[in-house]
Amino acid sequence: MNCSHKAKRLTSIMENCSSVLSPLLEKYYLSPMYGLEFAIGFIGNLVVVLGYIFCLPAWKSTNVYLFNLSVSDLIFLCTLPELSYNYAYNLQKFNTALCMINRYILHVNLYSSILFMMWVSVDRFLLLCHPQREHILLTLKASLCITILNWIWVTVQIAPLVVFITKDLKGNGWKVCHDFASLGDPQVILIYSIVLTITGYVIPLIGLFLSSQKMVSVLVKREEVLGTSFQRPVRTVRSAAIMFLLLYTPLHVMRNVRLTSRLPELNLSRCVVDYIDGAYIVTRPIGFAHSAINPVFYFLMTDSFKEALQDKWRQITRMIMRAS
Repeated sequence: MNCSHKAKRLTSIMENCSSVLSPLLEKYYLSPMYGLEFAIGFIGNLVVVLGYIFCLPAWKSTNVYLFNLSVSDLIFLCTLPELSYNYAYNLQKFNTALCMINRYILHVNLYSSILFMMWVSVDRFLLLCHPQREHILLTLKASLCITILNWIWVTVQIAPLVVFITKDLKGNGWKVCHDFASLGDPQVILIYSIVLTITGYVIPLIGLFLSSQKMVSVLVKREEVLGTSFQRPVRTVRSAAIMFLLLYTPLHVMRNVRLTSRLPELNLSRCVVDYIDGAYIVTRPIGFAHSAINPVFYFLMTDSFKEALQDKWRQITRMIMRAS
């Protein structure tokens, strides 16, 4: 009888564990992490956007990609305070419109960021091979066309997610704003998630690594011939590729694992599903941390932008000193 009672108690604990872990992580991990990312990333991206608008006299193809990347990051970061607030108070009843807008902006930023960074890397490589900018992809017009196509492509990729969110909201009476991996039919969402992972993450990551590696190869050869050190640009392009690999991979792996764990045919225990969901929650702010880190690359990728900001800062300093 005693053993039977203990077994029943253990079973009860296993069945109830799913009601504790996820809300605790959302309140004490997601909320402060999103708040921290907003605090760190907002100022940096705002400085970059204003710097491009008011300080940079002549734009080149790289500037177009980095400006769009910074605008995307800035818009995304503006959605984090509401997410942080809702998770802090365990509010599942998000405003319907804000739910859809937040989820849309979040994922558009996720996949536009790596796409624009890939084009920055391609642009840097082409500039090494064509210093006079005679290559068609190095023209300002070409970069604007590529930017428009990028936004169209990412919007097409995310469009099914908006449909799934709308369908899920209708199913729960427009009350609960679920995250990507908790939407609707897990089998359908899993197929879409795998396709999105391949087209939105894996392929751009491969493009980023290939262009970065070719750039590194060219720089190393020039260093051997000229005897000049190119370590800074080499480290910069490698760091950009490694950043996306380290930040994005856990998120995409755990999102697909989380969706797989929800498949009814697997018949996983509620506790196992909860632990998987908890691991997925941990990876979410890690994946979105790129928005707070990206401003570092804006200063390292283009010396002209850094010099323009420094010149503007000197002008402002001189004006303040004269006024005082």
